[in-house]
Amino acid sequence: MSWLDRERTIAPPGFNRWLIPPAALAVHLCIGQAYATSVYKTALVAHFGVSLTQIGLIFSIAIVMLGLSAAVMGTWVDTNGPRKAMFVSALFWSGGFLVGSLGIFSGQLWLVYLGYGFIGGIGLGIGYISPVSTLIKWFPDRPGLATGMAIMGFGGGALIASPVSTALLGLYDPNSGAEGWVASGDAVGKLFLTLAVVYLAYMMFGAFTIRVPAAGWKPAGFDPATIAAKPLVTSNNVSAANAIRTRQFWLVWVVLFCNVTAGIGILEQAAPMIQDFFRQPDGSSLVSAVVAGGFVGLLSIANMGGRFAWSATSDKTGRRNIYMVYLGVGTVLYLLLALVGSSTTALYVLLAFVIISFYGGGFATVPAYLRDLFGTFQVGAIHGRLLTAWSAAGIAGPLIVNGFLDAQGTPGELTAQAYQPALLTMVGLLVIGFIANLFVRPVHSTFHEPVATPATVREPALES
Repeated sequence: MSWLDRERTIAPPGFNRWLIPPAALAVHLCIGQAYATSVYKTALVAHFGVSLTQIGLIFSIAIVMLGLSAAVMGTWVDTNGPRKAMFVSALFWSGGFLVGSLGIFSGQLWLVYLGYGFIGGIGLGIGYISPVSTLIKWFPDRPGLATGMAIMGFGGGALIASPVSTALLGLYDPNSGAEGWVASGDAVGKLFLTLAVVYLAYMMFGAFTIRVPAAGWKPAGFDPATIAAKPLVTSNNVSAANAIRTRQFWLVWVVLFCNVTAGIGILEQAAPMIQDFFRQPDGSSLVSAVVAGGFVGLLSIANMGGRFAWSATSDKTGRRNIYMVYLGVGTVLYLLLALVGSSTTALYVLLAFVIISFYGGGFATVPAYLRDLFGTFQVGAIHGRLLTAWSAAGIAGPLIVNGFLDAQGTPGELTAQAYQPALLTMVGLLVIGFIANLFVRPVHSTFHEPVATPATVREPALES
């Protein structure tokens, strides 16, 4: 298995760094399927005969394991390199679908928790962080752009998975043409088997094409001093062990938690939510199941586009300033969604689109924020530890939304008013995150790694 070692992935002289983003996207587009779970959420509720909260727990477990595995394995990923990490991620992610399909076919919900939630969640965490630190090293001149490229695939995964899953469910279920059709459990199980095979193949492509820069490499014409001169950007380094002892780490943790909790509640409920917002007095909805599935795909565009556009913009505005936009403007948009979002479908879609673009942008910007504050030394491991905020949000977001909805009525009969308590709770969280972001300051020098003196620095050998 030596072909998975980091040493085998060092790029040769003259390697084009723009070949790295496609390798990162190969992994993130696959694991981004997690955002398409709402497509078959109602089908699983009917198949297992349980509540929205119990089915939502599958997604929550996956996100919890994403954060925990990223935190635990972050240093291992930095040490062993992205190829080995992507390979392991592919095995866990695909294996999670296989075990989950067994649970669906056998009617055992706990197997879906174990498969998609626990096993698949480990694959999510390792796959999520594996290309991020690598791209930051390839693009030190534009870290926001780099992390946007790495992470936009995760937001766009549902853009592919949502329509493909809807089409496959219709193909696998002979009753798909019936009025008010909800996919059968058998169809969802077959969908899981299909995704396991396709994702394994595509993620392996990413693993075998990824490369890391040689020690001391930098882009032609790049002067590190131009980056370090910006506010809140350090030229020093902080280890992962020291980073979690700083106030800055925990302030950014709160910022990420609040931003993610607010967005994840909508994404996890996206398809049924838009139908409920426009439910008629007779119980029907102006938005069909097919259109709702398309709405999930549209939010994936917002999620993916926001990750790239907002993160790239942060290279100009600064990371703290862009988070003020995510959290401050997001607060206003959530209020509008709660109070007037049901007036027209156009307004609802517009508000949700911008909100989810902020959600995606927050994910893509945070690795660059960490690089600014703590340097590049162990930014992958620090990022992994920070993703425990995502784990917490993965529990809090769905629990807040599903908890309120379960108390309001029966799935398929809810209205826009049933969502107001949950949405107003998100408004409060965004305000807390906004305040936390205001207190972020440069890391004190006592946490910095020792800087090597000139006498101890070895000159690199000349290339022949």
